[in-house]
Amino acid sequence: MRRNGWTGIGVDCWVDTLAFSVNYDYRCPFARNAHEHVVEALRGGAAWDVEFVPFSLTQVHAEPGDPPVWEDPARADTLLAIEAGLVVRDGFPDLFLDVHLGMFAARHDEGRDLRQTAVVRDVLAASGVDADAVLTEVERGWPREMFRKAHETSVGEHHVFGVPTFVVSDSAAFVRLMTRPGGDTDAARVTIEHVLGLLVDHPELNEFKHTSIDR
Repeated sequence: MRRNGWTGIGVDCWVDTLAFSVNYDYRCPFARNAHEHVVEALRGGAAWDVEFVPFSLTQVHAEPGDPPVWEDPARADTLLAIEAGLVVRDGFPDLFLDVHLGMFAARHDEGRDLRQTAVVRDVLAASGVDADAVLTEVERGWPREMFRKAHETSVGEHHVFGVPTFVVSDSAAFVRLMTRPGGDTDAARVTIEHVLGLLVDHPELNEFKHTSIDR
């Protein structure tokens, strides 16, 4: 079967290059899980065209009457890590995946506060990025406008409400993966292929959720 420029046979065999997007906010552990799977598979040779799209959980959970997070100086620090990542994504693309996983690791593995400039600076430097150059671009303001546009487009066009949400053409699904790849490239690839297969090949499946989780 062929949909949206790619071919799928069941959910285990993908022939053409897959094009999809997946959004993120570094504060979400489920976004961390999903993005680790995506990155592990990409680094293992998966022939995917992936767009990494930022999303603000701060904005989603704002109280009625609050100013938009993009315009609120009191909450600007909640945007910093993603803004820095966007500078790397567009200015130093070869280093983006390192920074991307580094931000997730700093927050969830190390318990560090990504609202602190020093923490963001450490992640950038550890990934081989010129932190001063990146933070200078953040101060210029264009990364925030890019962030806002990406967030609002996700909400307006795909009704995104949380992360991670996978989008293939006009189909979008919020997904919670309970596992991390742990360096297993094949498992990472298959995990994401299963997600995309359900998203595209089974639009009749609106919700499928285990009532309990074995740990």
